[in-house]
Amino acid sequence: MLENEPAVAADLFGDRIDQARAFTAALAEHGEERGLIGPLELPRLWSRHVLNSVVAAPLFPAGGRVGDIGSGAGLPGLVLAIARPDVRWVLIEPMERRVIWLTEQAEALGLENVEVVRARGEDWKQGPVLDAVTARAVSALRTLIPLTAPLVRDGGELILLKGANAANEITAAEKQIRKFRLSDVRVEPVGEGVIDEPTRVIRATVR
Repeated sequence: MLENEPAVAADLFGDRIDQARAFTAALAEHGEERGLIGPLELPRLWSRHVLNSVVAAPLFPAGGRVGDIGSGAGLPGLVLAIARPDVRWVLIEPMERRVIWLTEQAEALGLENVEVVRARGEDWKQGPVLDAVTARAVSALRTLIPLTAPLVRDGGELILLKGANAANEITAAEKQIRKFRLSDVRVEPVGEGVIDEPTRVIRATVR
């Protein structure tokens, strides 16, 4: 059964809450059958996935163009696109069935700030043009850096949603951090005192 909407959801989404509700309902209805979420996720879909994503929304640059690598079900990409209509989101996803889902949802929700690209991060052909790149539950930081940093312009940022092991991931990625000239690499918890389990975000500047 789908988790009841937490009271804080309306605060976090503001006047965009109806779109967030529509997306969450669609994911609850079709997510498992379309291979987007596992069968155990419905009782925690809001708290573990949707709110976990939206608390990072204030971190992204207004007016920027931001990539979401491995966008999957739209977590965090579609959630962030709902919460931040002032940002242009490029959802980068290699699997056709997920690309179809992302495209359907962007259209159904009226998200004119979303572009869906069928590709892997390493296949990106446009060069370092994005203001920031995000990802959630894709891979360890040391694997993620070579997939994300080359897409970001000089002075842009990696804003990666991670779990409790984020600090250890930074330690394990020291070689890649040097190779790709990342600076100010840090873990920043967001949502403390707002959601039950804060989201840990690894932030780094690309030079």
